[in-house]
Amino acid sequence: MLVAVALVAGALTKREAHRLLTNPVATRAVSEQTPQDRGLAFEDITTKSADGTELRGWFIPADSPRLILVQHGYKDRLQSMLNVAALFHRRGYQVMLMCVRAHDRSGGEMISIGQREMPDMEAWARIAESKPGVDPAKVGMFGVSMGGSLAIQYTASHEDVKVLVADSSFSSLDDTIDTSVKFFTGLPSFPFGPMIRLWAEREGGFRASDVDAKKWIGRISPRPVLVMQGGSDRVVSVKSGQLLFDAARQPKEFWYEPAVGHGQFLTLVPDEFEKRVVGFFDRYLK
Repeated sequence: MLVAVALVAGALTKREAHRLLTNPVATRAVSEQTPQDRGLAFEDITTKSADGTELRGWFIPADSPRLILVQHGYKDRLQSMLNVAALFHRRGYQVMLMCVRAHDRSGGEMISIGQREMPDMEAWARIAESKPGVDPAKVGMFGVSMGGSLAIQYTASHEDVKVLVADSSFSSLDDTIDTSVKFFTGLPSFPFGPMIRLWAEREGGFRASDVDAKKWIGRISPRPVLVMQGGSDRVVSVKSGQLLFDAARQPKEFWYEPAVGHGQFLTLVPDEFEKRVVGFFDRYLK
């Protein structure tokens, strides 16, 4: 009986790990709206990452030298970032909506949580920063959820980003695995979390302990960082925001809202979002 239970648990967690790490073209979320649906002129851009993976994204020009690179979250699509892009544009920013591999209309189906996504973001940054009128000294990045963790990793190793805002980002896989496994699979975190982690490491070819934004965020200083965390987040551990803020160095700010869920700041507190987030970029990208 115990052997049978172990075999079933092993098969179940292996399947769930595969499902979490892959985003098949046939079933993934694909954008049905574009910036044009928000009244914004835009360029539909196709480029390739360093390994040849085709990437699709949107560039929204403006009569401004300031640029915000916007990174979506886990298994999300470009469309989900249209409202924040429209806000940034209205406040005088050019905007690049970046789509990494295995999402929306970009190529690939494997999500590597940072291993292969960094060259994707590099490709987008090169294109955006070469656009007419963009001042390389006035480039910021906004990322939400996994996109925020990717943005932290990218900014830590790329001096071209001068200001970072990370919204609802996990501090590390180890910090959030219990919360995220329960949310995405419906399974109890124990004993299934450690088993899913093991299968994910084997299939993805990485160590979960290496996916740790706390190790990266401190390297961003003296460039400013704003960390945002909702107290009603059920996707990543609520402690993630505080852990990231503690690991960051000055200048840094922390925005915690007890009633806000995962990535819901702009939806639930739009006026405060504009004041804090756009104000943060305005202050440091003068």
